[in-house]
Amino acid sequence: MNRKSTIAALIALAATTGSAFAGTTLAGDISVDDTAFTSTRTRAEVQAELAQFRQAGVNPWSTSYNPVRDFRSEKTREQVTAEYQASRESVAANTSEDSGAAFAASHKGAEVTPRFAVGSTPTVR
Repeated sequence: MNRKSTIAALIALAATTGSAFAGTTLAGDISVDDTAFTSTRTRAEVQAELAQFRQAGVNPWSTSYNPVRDFRSEKTREQVTAEYQASRESVAANTSEDSGAAFAASHKGAEVTPRFAVGSTPTVR
């Protein structure tokens, strides 16, 4: 009897909570945005940009577009490997759990120059 009343209570709860979400937008729902689109450029400007890409033989919307295809490094593989091995302590510290806080604290007198986006690791002088 207890099982039947528990199941009945769950069914009643499910029926009432369904109406609580009526009218709200959930992640799986389809929503329509009624905001009108306002362009910041004219059609002629967009067409001119497309013509420039076509003239250059580049299609940035292609799945095979690779902007660094013709990139040539100024350093050899050996130079990059040597730089990495020289800064291995700094690399390990800055990729550790505390993101290098303990490493920076232990090197207070040293000048630490972070250059993450450039492609090298922080250096300690």
